[in-house]
Order: sequence, then structure tokens, then C-alpha cells
Amino acid sequence: MNAPTNQHDNGLLRFMTCGSVDDGKSTLIGRLLFDTKTILEDTLTQIARTSQKRGMDAVDLSLLTDGLQAEREQGITIDVAYRYFSTGTRKYIIADAPGHEQYTRNMVTAASTANLAIILMDARKGMLTQTRRHSFLAQLVGIPHIVVAVNKMDLVNYDQTAFEKIRAEYLAFATEIGLQREGRDIRFIPMSALNGDMIVERGDAMPWHTGPTLLEILESAPAAHTEKAENFRFPVQFVCRPQDSTNPELHDFRGFMGRVESGEIAIGDAVTVLPSGRTSTIKAIRLGEEKLQRAIHEQSVTLLLEDEIDISRGDMIVKSSEAREPLKQLDAMLCWLSETPLSPARAYVIRHTTRESKAKIGAIEYRVDVNTLERHAAQNLNMNDIAKVSFRLAQPLCADNYAENRATGAFIVIDESTNNTVGAGMVI
Repeated sequence: MNAPTNQHDNGLLRFMTCGSVDDGKSTLIGRLLFDTKTILEDTLTQIARTSQKRGMDAVDLSLLTDGLQAEREQGITIDVAYRYFSTGTRKYIIADAPGHEQYTRNMVTAASTANLAIILMDARKGMLTQTRRHSFLAQLVGIPHIVVAVNKMDLVNYDQTAFEKIRAEYLAFATEIGLQREGRDIRFIPMSALNGDMIVERGDAMPWHTGPTLLEILESAPAAHTEKAENFRFPVQFVCRPQDSTNPELHDFRGFMGRVESGEIAIGDAVTVLPSGRTSTIKAIRLGEEKLQRAIHEQSVTLLLEDEIDISRGDMIVKSSEAREPLKQLDAMLCWLSETPLSPARAYVIRHTTRESKAKIGAIEYRVDVNTLERHAAQNLNMNDIAKVSFRLAQPLCADNYAENRATGAFIVIDESTNNTVGAGMVI
């Protein structure tokens, strides 16, 4: 018997779900896992027992994601729950983000690595304050693909007019906040997560909707780093000097280890080391013991250069044609994560890729009310606040605009006294 041929691999897709309380996020993910047959039999048996204890006739699929005891007791999502599944052509990482305002920091964390966001709405309620907040956060962290899922269509008798009304209202709002622009697409899909309509199977309830199912949208969504040419960015994590006198090849070995955050590099390419500005050429690329001709995004490799130049952890290797001036001041949108308020009088540490720099607050230009999207003056920031802030840096950082490069346009803020992460920023 012939072995089956390998199916096409569409690459990894990281996506998140967000919505208001009881919009059905957890049920949607449960339905997706159930209908793609990625739930283990013992897990299904366990949630079936729990559902039966609660007096439910059918299996409560939301139990698959509400993992914390407090979540189960309160019927809400508190922490970001990550779930993994795969189809024949793609692997997925789902981030189930909480919808409450007090968990804004959790949602920003989930959104920072997502390439697609599913924003759920209840077909009976339409756009809510939470919808506006989640859409603003999706726009803030640069998620390129938005799927607006109008759930619970079964409760409005699968009425097309109700769906079209929500669609028109959302598009007007998306235009208002700049969510709808070049490089970002917004798609709409009516569904019933409870009954499984338009999730994996189309169902027979909405013949008027001729668009793809949710799974078809996920299967065809572009993977990260594939939609446009990106600049090569390689933050150095470690300088490898084996100094093995018994091996002539390793006697003078000096490799720079790290992960390709974006773009690609090949042997013979001219490179510049930032912030020093020194230049050289790629002599060799290694992946473990394997010798490569080129390295691409998200590969962890060792680079060897033709010239002996001073490079250490925290430096960044870029293509000479794509180098930019290191920054001594950062203007950024900042989400404050700590219960201790931000104080403009204090110094903080900014960690950007593998480099750190002490920083002082230059100014808090404004704070955004995530419910109304209005801008307010602010003297400090409290937990979950989002604001436009400028930092003065003690050491230059090789940062890109977050809209151009999410990996090198992001940073975290660390409290020196506790070593806790207290803020997350996006360079603008």
C-alpha cells in the first residue's frame, strides 16, 4: 500500500477570540475543537459529566476553555487560555482573551502575537462598549486580519436583516477608529456556536450567506511574515566562542546566536551592527550542526561574519541596506500592567528584544478611555490604562515602528526595584 502524500502546509496561525460576557467565546472555541475532532475522548467524557451534573441536556463545550476554577464558578473568562489544534493543512494556537475592562492587560498580552482576531457579537445586542474596546485594542496592537462573528443567530431566527444592520454599524465604527485601512481586512460571518452553523459545517439555516465558514477563513488566512517583504532584524542573544584547541574548525570560531525576528539573510549579504554602525559580510549560517545558505524569519541560528568586529548581547545585526538610526527617545502607546501606578518621577528599565536601557518618562501626552475612545490628560497611569508616552533613554535602542515590524517595534517596561514587568509598549 502506498503511503499517503503530504498535504500542503499553510503554516502556523495564531489567532485570538474576544467579545463581551456571554457572547459565546468559549462555546465557539469548544465547537471549533469538537467539530475538527481535536478533543481527546477522556476530555470529552469529563466535560460531558460536568454538563450532566449541571442539569444540561447537551455537552457544554465552553468548559473546554474556562480552565480556572474561578472562571467556572463565575461563568467568565479571567486569564488568557491558550489552546492548540491542527487540521490536515495548518497548525493553530488560539488565545481566548477575557472581555472585562479590568482584564485589558490580559487581552493586550494575547493580542500581541495574534495574526487574526475573531470579535464576537451577540446578534440580539449588536455592538456594545466591549466591542468598541476590543476593536480599538486589535487596531492598537496591529492585528492585520479581523473576523467579526455575529453569534447566536439562532436566537434571532437567522434573520439576514439583523446581520446586515450589525455589519453596517461596525463598518462605520471601524472607519472612525482607523481599523479599516490598507493592509488590514475585515470579514463578517453570521453563526451559531451552540448549533455549529457556519463554524466548520455550513448548516442549512442561513442559505442567504454565501461566504466561507469560519474554518475556511482560518485555513486561508496568511501566516505571519508572509504578506509583505520585511527588513532583516537579528537581535544577538549570545556570542559563541567554543575555543576548542582539539578541533581546528572551532579554534577561532566566533558565532553570534539569536533568532531572526523578521526578514531573511544569506551568505554574502552585507550587514551592519547596531548601534555601533560597524559593517561586515555574512560568512556562514549555522542551525545546530547544519550549514545553511540562508536563514528566514523565526529561525534560531548562528551567524558568522567575515570580519572580527566587537559584537555583544543586545546588539542587532541588520542588512546594511535596511539599517536605521538607533533611537535615544521612544514615542509609544503604552499599556500599564502593574497595580502600582506609573510615576513620571521614577526611572524604569526598558527591555527591547535582547537589549536593555534605563529610561525616564519624558511626557504622558494623553490617556485613552478604552470605553469611549476619548483622550484625556494624565499625570500618571493606573493598571490597564493605555496612553501615548515618550521615554528618554540612557542607551540607544534599535527599534522600528510597530506598524512596520511588530517584533522590533514592541518593548516591555521593568520596575528596577522588583524586576516585575509593569508595562508593554508599541513604538509609533
